[in-house]
Parts: sequence; C-alpha cells; structure tokens
Amino acid sequence: MSLAEVIKSGNYELIDVREPMELEMDGNIDGAKNIPLGEVEDRQDEILSIEKPVILFCRSGNRSGKALEYLNAQGLRDGYNGGGWADLKATIEANQGTF
Repeated sequence: MSLAEVIKSGNYELIDVREPMELEMDGNIDGAKNIPLGEVEDRQDEILSIEKPVILFCRSGNRSGKALEYLNAQGLRDGYNGGGWADLKATIEANQGTF
C-alpha cells in the first residue's frame, strides 16, 4: 500500500518523532503519539507491537526517515515516512470522510 492509500483507509497509528517542545511551539496532529527520535530505540517494542500501519513524521521528514530506517531493521513490516507534520496533517484532513 502507498502512504496515500493508508491515509485513505483511516486505519493507521501516527507517531510524531519531534521533541515535546516542538509540539508546543509548532502544533501537532490529533491522536498522534509523541515518541521523540532519541526514545525510538528504547521504545521499539512498543512501536513494533502496533498491529496496523505506522506512519512516522517530524518537522521535515528527515528524523522520521531515520526512525523508519531503524525500525525497519528491527522488523517493522508496515511503516511509512509521513514527512513533515504540517503537510501530513493537511493530507489527513483532506482525506477525512472520503471513504
């Protein structure tokens, strides 16, 4: 499945790998779980136990790409780099109610 198809399905888990202060300053996506990039390794079991597609995102897509690369190496089977949070939020909002 592509990222767009996963978003359209509405069946996914969002993980924001930005630092908590970035969420306070910049904003967030409702329902996203905040697991900063520096905590991904320590919390990998929590992430790997998610039984639906996982969409990782950050400010620009760089940190979420690093997190996804690491998690894929640990066995994540259904992960996606959602890129920057603002673009991802707009995409999610545009797709709500379209299926």
